[in-house]
Amino acid sequence: MFGHPFLFSMKRNDILWKSILEDIFDDFLRFFFPNADTLFDLERGFEYLDQELDQLFPPVSDACATRYVDKLVKVYCRSGAEAWLLVHIEVQGYRDDTFADRMFTYYYRIWDKYRKPTTAFAILTDDCKHYLPYQFEQACLGTSLCFKFNSFKVLDQSEEVLSESDNPFAQAVLITKTALIGKRLSVEELYRLKIQLAKRLLNRNIPKWKIGRLMNFLQFYVRLGNRELDVEFDLEIDRVVDQNKIPMTFEETILMIVKEEGLEQGISQERLARNTAFVRNLLCETKFSQKEIARLVGVTVAFVREVKRKL
Repeated sequence: MFGHPFLFSMKRNDILWKSILEDIFDDFLRFFFPNADTLFDLERGFEYLDQELDQLFPPVSDACATRYVDKLVKVYCRSGAEAWLLVHIEVQGYRDDTFADRMFTYYYRIWDKYRKPTTAFAILTDDCKHYLPYQFEQACLGTSLCFKFNSFKVLDQSEEVLSESDNPFAQAVLITKTALIGKRLSVEELYRLKIQLAKRLLNRNIPKWKIGRLMNFLQFYVRLGNRELDVEFDLEIDRVVDQNKIPMTFEETILMIVKEEGLEQGISQERLARNTAFVRNLLCETKFSQKEIARLVGVTVAFVREVKRKL
């Protein structure tokens, strides 16, 4: 579907980011707002306004086409029973000189529809050192405008600080930076980094179901491009995971964590809808096998087959 490897990789990473943002959105807020638990009513959950975005930014005729906006999330505040704001997140993986213009376009269209406060974030996952858009300016004959947004450059983040954090979003950023660094490393060096990350993740003071999601993110985002090392990675994870002294494969480990997630959180209709949408996007936009998609999303192969049948 995507002739150029760069386009395929970019599409894959975009899908992975969209998924992990929903899985750990509370940690995203805590990462950027240390007083998030005071500012926001996190117990009320979040509303992902993807369907409403279709109205603001209609996709092209291709049903599997990508929309520019990544996430628009309704977040409840503690300062009133019905007080809420919007969080707009755009994950940008390449240099684009029109990016700030786009961010402003998203902002005014969102404002026009909702008339609610909006905070906008650009998560920049590219490897261009001097690329850091953070504002859009325009002036004409005495009329001027300056729109600023939160700009977060993954490449500029300290690996030491990220590795010491138990915030799951910090770990997602560290995984992303590892993939960027990996472009300059040999496949063997990248493999060792990936193993180190996986081992640290499994020992983090993070809910197990979130560790499972982060392990999936690591598995698919940091690509070795070497089948033998991919197999060796799974075997190494088998050796470090031990439940009741019974060795488990990487896939069994993830399935165990997903089952625990079901016990800890309950299987909601919202999660079912998100899983369905995620599987559909992967089927349309990637070349992953049904087994790989099932592992990535945390569902059964039968579930993937059913979604494909309905496409």
